[in-house]
Amino acid sequence: MKTYCIKFDGITINDISRVGGKNASLGEMYTKLTSNGIKIPDGFATTADAFWEFLEENNIETSLKSLLTSLDRQDFANLAQIGVMARSLILKGTFSKNFITEITTFYRELSKGGSGVVAVRSSATAEDLPEASFAGQHDSFLNIRNEKSLLQAVKKCFASLYTDRAIKYREDKEFEHDKIALSVGVQRMVRSDKGCSGVGFTIEPESGFQNIIHLSGVWGLGENIVQGTINPDEFYVFKPTLELGKNAIVQKILGDKEKTMVYSELDKDRPTVNQITKLYKRKQFVLSDQEVTTLAKWALIIEQHYGKAMDIEWAKDGLTKELFITQARPETVHHSKRLTTLLKYTLENRSEILAVGNAIGSKISVGVARVLRTPKDSHKLQEGDIIVTDITSPDWDPLLKKAGGIVTNRGGRTSHAAIVARELGVPAVVGTNSATRGIKDGELITLSCAEGKTGYVYKGKLSFKRETVDISLIKLPKTEAKLILSDPERAFQLSFYPNDGVGLLRMEFIITHMIKVHPMALVKYDKLSENKIKKQITQLTENYPQKKDYFIDLLSQGIATIAAAFYPKEVIVRMSDFKTNEYANLIGGIQFEPKEENPMLGFRGASRYYSTLYKEGFELECAAIEKVRNEMGLTNVKVMIPFCRTVEEGKKVIDIMKGYGLQKGENGLEVYVMSEIPSNILLAEEFAEVFDGFSIGSNDLTQLTMGIDRDSVLMASIFDENNAAVKKMIRMAIQKANKTGKKIGLCGQAPSDFADYASFLVAEGIHSISFNPDALLKGIENINLAESQTSVITNQV
Repeated sequence: MKTYCIKFDGITINDISRVGGKNASLGEMYTKLTSNGIKIPDGFATTADAFWEFLEENNIETSLKSLLTSLDRQDFANLAQIGVMARSLILKGTFSKNFITEITTFYRELSKGGSGVVAVRSSATAEDLPEASFAGQHDSFLNIRNEKSLLQAVKKCFASLYTDRAIKYREDKEFEHDKIALSVGVQRMVRSDKGCSGVGFTIEPESGFQNIIHLSGVWGLGENIVQGTINPDEFYVFKPTLELGKNAIVQKILGDKEKTMVYSELDKDRPTVNQITKLYKRKQFVLSDQEVTTLAKWALIIEQHYGKAMDIEWAKDGLTKELFITQARPETVHHSKRLTTLLKYTLENRSEILAVGNAIGSKISVGVARVLRTPKDSHKLQEGDIIVTDITSPDWDPLLKKAGGIVTNRGGRTSHAAIVARELGVPAVVGTNSATRGIKDGELITLSCAEGKTGYVYKGKLSFKRETVDISLIKLPKTEAKLILSDPERAFQLSFYPNDGVGLLRMEFIITHMIKVHPMALVKYDKLSENKIKKQITQLTENYPQKKDYFIDLLSQGIATIAAAFYPKEVIVRMSDFKTNEYANLIGGIQFEPKEENPMLGFRGASRYYSTLYKEGFELECAAIEKVRNEMGLTNVKVMIPFCRTVEEGKKVIDIMKGYGLQKGENGLEVYVMSEIPSNILLAEEFAEVFDGFSIGSNDLTQLTMGIDRDSVLMASIFDENNAAVKKMIRMAIQKANKTGKKIGLCGQAPSDFADYASFLVAEGIHSISFNPDALLKGIENINLAESQTSVITNQV
């Protein structure tokens, strides 16, 4: 006797051929992972046998096969017609009495003690294999409340095996249509309409960075996030420190969450409806930190159980406040990629920005914009055109295959457009809000995803470089090659470059672009004199009752993202080194900054940290570092003090840091000093007694050795790091550091621009050289050449 239905507790991952990948995975987790505390809503699945028997009893099989034989496999011109006819054949069929009896019996048993409301989801027997996600190819139905609706939903799921998109997907993946069956999962409905839901990846979805769990969420039912109709909240969790029991959330991004999908109580033909999200909820994160951590731990358990990166769906019941995992499938974009080459895109010029959104991928594409309203506009699209639309769904898939890029008004990093763009390897800018208004149909545009997590659409054709670098052939030298970084958005991608960590993390970028507010304006918010400034700060910090926490939170997230990307390699964070005129440009800054004739040589660096004018601002910087190191567990972060003029000043800073929770030596904390003033070098032995190491800032050292304002256009021709006096100062700095047993590095452009400069530094015995990302590979080449030359000379001697 055939089995039509199987309970989840009777299913394992070995049952893909019987119940499809989606249901097999649910059964596997239900039977094997609930003992780990992971909550999976109970349910059952119809079998492949039930599907095959349905086709056979209704004499559909032969008709379907004949129909698909006539499919135009060149242009797919008759795809829509074939799809309609195929689905019609199935929808006209009837279920056998045996099937109806068994599925209703299972449904009644599942409904005992509950509301009887279920989710009905399709699961193809070849679904969720590592090489094919089938994401969104088949239909799901929510808020199914009775036996009649259940049977209707099951038949619609069967029919969805022949949606246009599913037919095209199988053609692209070379699956035989008549070899694939459709199983249906019937699962207790989590009341996320009263709560929230979302998706997660156990890998950073853009770069493929393996140590991040990326979660995103919206209010209400999860279809909004799966369909990509709104911008969700995002959470980045670092696996190594999660396993250590630390607060491993390294970054949180608040989405607009404009709509909330809920059950439709009145309209029987519409089981769900989208409502405008209340303003106060749009400004709240959908999950608490504790809930994010719980979901991340579950995601890690699931990944370890399957032994591969996973794509999961989760939901929170708004009535019981319980979290659930509702699906898990293998991640399909990065699963089999072993990174041996880097495809590096660099935009060489810029023009008018037409749209800004989330960057998907890291490529650049130039093409004609095609503003399309629906997939029915497919006749307008030429191969390589860039699709510009409000939002995509799986019905767009046949068109997306032809596109050179994708731009959408709506959707986040886990939207349909984003998922497909990654699989196709084309750049996409999603969630722009205004692309269809700002971009004209037929105009030439440049789509750039090579500038971090923010993607840009520029007017016209811009020039760019495309380089393929085989990193497997790059050998790191003995002299450490490090990066100079400031933008957290680029950290995960840059971590794949050959490197020995980050020699200089400039926090000024994070303060300017993420925080935007002067720290003292947050400390003394109540004493601000301008109402306009107070209003700006109020808007930025409305989720922070204590204004200072806004600065600490965002600065710690920016630093933690970079620290996580390069963990466990050291990341040296330079404390703020704005000049007074630069600090004044921050929101509220003008009230707290003195006016100076020469800010370059004025109130900057270490002298600010113990001054009453900025001491409380420095406390916030220290609090952010303390949070990253001790709370988040990223102890690879080290600190560097800039522009420290005297040994006494250095001692003051070390002492005040101790008072702010950053004691040198505690929990492995090292504190370096920038060696950029002649006094740092002349008194290097004395500075070595205060600090753990040195980093030569070649720009300021050249400026102060030669007496040239490095920002002066008039004096630019004389400013030269190769000047004999500058190199003599650098030689002295390296020699003294080595004599005292302290590490010393250099941050600057010269070692990548000039091979002989690298030779000079290597010959003198420098420990590390730090480069901007675009100069790193050339810098490594120059260091390797210098080391080989030094080795030859040594051997000859």
